[in-house]
Amino acid sequence: MGKMAELAGEAGVTTAVAAPSDGASARGPIPGWLYLWCMAMAGFGVVILVGVGWLNAAAVQAWRTVCLAVTVQALPFLLLGTALSGAINAFVPERMFSRALPKRPVLAVPVAGLAGMVLPGCECASVPVANSLIGRGVTPAAAFAFLLSAPAINPVVLTATAIAFPGSPAMVLARLIASLATAAVMGWLWLWLGREEWLRPAARYTGHQTGRSRWSEFRLGFQHDFLHAGGFLVLGAMAAATFNVAVPRSVLDVFSGSPWLSVLFLAGLAVVLAVCSEADAFVAASLTGFSPLARLAFMVVGPMVDLKLIALQAGTFGRSFAVRFSTATTVVAVLCSVLIGGVLL
Repeated sequence: MGKMAELAGEAGVTTAVAAPSDGASARGPIPGWLYLWCMAMAGFGVVILVGVGWLNAAAVQAWRTVCLAVTVQALPFLLLGTALSGAINAFVPERMFSRALPKRPVLAVPVAGLAGMVLPGCECASVPVANSLIGRGVTPAAAFAFLLSAPAINPVVLTATAIAFPGSPAMVLARLIASLATAAVMGWLWLWLGREEWLRPAARYTGHQTGRSRWSEFRLGFQHDFLHAGGFLVLGAMAAATFNVAVPRSVLDVFSGSPWLSVLFLAGLAVVLAVCSEADAFVAASLTGFSPLARLAFMVVGPMVDLKLIALQAGTFGRSFAVRFSTATTVVAVLCSVLIGGVLL
């Protein structure tokens, strides 16, 4: 996910701090626990797919159907999204970003947000990309607007949303506008209230590492991103299936019956589940007991604030930033979802 940071030297930056040595990737090797965890999830999926005697109960069959449906529907979009993200990280020079943005920060924020529409990438990749942009001299407000918008409104995500909600173009439009509004508002809020001391200094790199081909970088980036995001997809599908089958209807009625409680509940669920943005629309579509407005909040909050993103932000920009930024983003995302969804849905 952090391959974009390795390309920062494309525009000729000469200062190098903490650059990877010996041509090593800035991302580092894929942890062994991730392989084991994905293998465990795959093995569990095979057991569920094949089934044994005690899995013939109606409730478990329903769980299996929902879990497989969410996974199978979302997998092509996850595959396409991670492939495009890897290609952009490996082949697109980073100078394109800094040259395309207006010099005035207040104008650079919405332009950076709109740039997310044409640059597919998962939310995990957006954090190191934003850090690299700041290191390249892009104003932090614009970098943060891109960080929030890129995983939420790119073509892969919007296409997946249209397929997950067939016959409901208003849902796709509401997701686009609410996500873009959230990214722009957060960028402007940083211009107004943000402080440089909240940010850990951005690392600067000398660019493409000697001896490493672009195709090798693409392969490694795609492999890492797909395994990482695929694990979260399976976990999210399992959680959504469990939620649909195991939670009593009476409990759901407590939240789904209240417009505000349902929105807050699914917004909090999005933070906990941490489903990849290329797949979250299918998880949201499976939550049929909730209103379209609540499911919109799930899709707007999820790509911008979840547990893995908070950890990534804390490790990249510092804990002080992550706490303030994730809290403010959640509030703004929920408010934008309610306002935009209330008009369009």
